[in-house]
Amino acid sequence: MDDHDDERDVTLAAWREAGIEGRAEQWDDPTVDWSAYDAVVVRSVWDYLDRRGDFLAWARRVERDTRLLNPAAVLESNTDKTYLRDLGVPIVPTHWSAEHLPHWEEYVVKPAISAGARDTIRTADRDEAEAHATALVAAGRTPMVQPYLDMVEAEGETSLLYFNRRFSHAVRRNPMLSPGKTGADQVRAEPRTPAPDQVELAEKVLAAIPQALLYARIDLVRLPDGTPVVIEVELTEPYLFLRYEPSAAANLATALRELL
Repeated sequence: MDDHDDERDVTLAAWREAGIEGRAEQWDDPTVDWSAYDAVVVRSVWDYLDRRGDFLAWARRVERDTRLLNPAAVLESNTDKTYLRDLGVPIVPTHWSAEHLPHWEEYVVKPAISAGARDTIRTADRDEAEAHATALVAAGRTPMVQPYLDMVEAEGETSLLYFNRRFSHAVRRNPMLSPGKTGADQVRAEPRTPAPDQVELAEKVLAAIPQALLYARIDLVRLPDGTPVVIEVELTEPYLFLRYEPSAAANLATALRELL
């Protein structure tokens, strides 16, 4: 876990209440004996981006010795956003190359392996969007070119949180690329009751993933015609918004007990 994870203490406290003894470890600490644990729960591994290969190799090693949640196969797939192509559900319209960009009023261009809007731009200039996508390709990265959706500003992104595939809570999140937003704004949210069509879509996403899932955060937005679509499915190191729902931390602890 990251030292800046403000959900760490509330998570561990809820585990203790549920009779689960846990402690925080750094995933890349070579002195940790992972086999000494009944399970290893991946949480705030926010430094994996520059060492994704090392992180996935670590996950596979740990999984040979103990239970890893979420599983290594899930982490490998989920850390490359090309998984969106295989979900079989509606997603934000996405162009996966630097060539023949669609004509949209505004573009979001990002690499398929990224987090927290890193190496992501928002622009109304098609040439700038194409140049950024081309630069990503030149660096050996897969570009994702998407239209910027005004509904993100009006309705916000809806994140639905599931623990062991059971719905826990949902929040309305600030748009990541709004002008004037700082890093601290990105975890600000407010509780939200998801609409039935959002719940239906989220559960279709879960049904497309066969592995055990201790936690899943499914981020949705609406298209201009009102259709809900998936922005992202966070299965690796999502912020879980545990403080936004009184029972959320206990829900996570209950899910862990069930999987153990």
